[in-house]
Amino acid sequence: MAHQSSSAARLSPSSDTEDMVMLLAPRLAYFAGVARTEHVTRAAQEMNVPQSTLSRSMARLEQDLGVDLFARHGRTVSLTPAGRTFLASVERALAEVERAAEEVKADADPATGKVAFGFLHTMGAETVPGLLQAFRADHPRVRFSLVQNYGEAMLEGLRAGELDLCLTSPVPDAPDLVARRLDEQKLRLVVPADHPLATRRRVRLAEAADETFVTLEPGYGMRRITDDLCQEAGFKPRIAFEGEEAETLRGLVAAGLGVALLPPPAVPRPGVVELTVTAPRAVREIGVAWLEGRPDTPPVAAFKRFLLSRRGSLLP
Repeated sequence: MAHQSSSAARLSPSSDTEDMVMLLAPRLAYFAGVARTEHVTRAAQEMNVPQSTLSRSMARLEQDLGVDLFARHGRTVSLTPAGRTFLASVERALAEVERAAEEVKADADPATGKVAFGFLHTMGAETVPGLLQAFRADHPRVRFSLVQNYGEAMLEGLRAGELDLCLTSPVPDAPDLVARRLDEQKLRLVVPADHPLATRRRVRLAEAADETFVTLEPGYGMRRITDDLCQEAGFKPRIAFEGEEAETLRGLVAAGLGVALLPPPAVPRPGVVELTVTAPRAVREIGVAWLEGRPDTPPVAAFKRFLLSRRGSLLP
């Protein structure tokens, strides 16, 4: 006959799942050990716990569930049908906990751990591969989970615990984040090869006031910088196309669909000319950011130190 107790009432269908887990979790490994050996004394010896503690734990577990998990036969026990059903799920749960524990330990290993690193799309061709190559010269087995995204999305990734560090622009200023300026990158006015300005090497941004612009979408750091620089130059840009990739924008410029403010390309793009902007000062600051107060694993701490050591020489 199944045991009944006031504890069983706490596991009624209306109970919170969190309360159930808190109630049962500490006893699951004990239950699996007894089920494996079918002997309380032997299980207690293998798990290095007093037999009395193990016996009381199993009795309370049955009381809390409101069912018999074991049939007693002197010093030995055997699982009831309910116990076999429960054991199958308990073993899966314990195996998942063990897998998760091994994963987080592996990710924190100083030599072979993992860094979740975010960066802007425009830094993916040269800057980030060069950084990773230099870092792995001294940390050859550290692993990376790499995420390319726009600035605001990466900051949300930091807050959500999906990223450890990110390279972004503009350098964020938020109370829950720590950010350090690492370098700055000059921006160019990109025009079609047959544009009247294409014969020039330098240009004031105000000279493009009547041009149609192609830009990144709102929320991207370069879009905000473009809007701010144009405002500083005395005009609001007339925008024809918005995109998500700098190289896509260069393609639109090459097709004669507008001009753009962009960082230098990794490889020169045919069909466009890139002009130095003399006024206003057209640069974007590149910085590294992380979440305030979050402890670093050894590999994350090592990569953070490496990035900070590259101040002023981050960009190729």
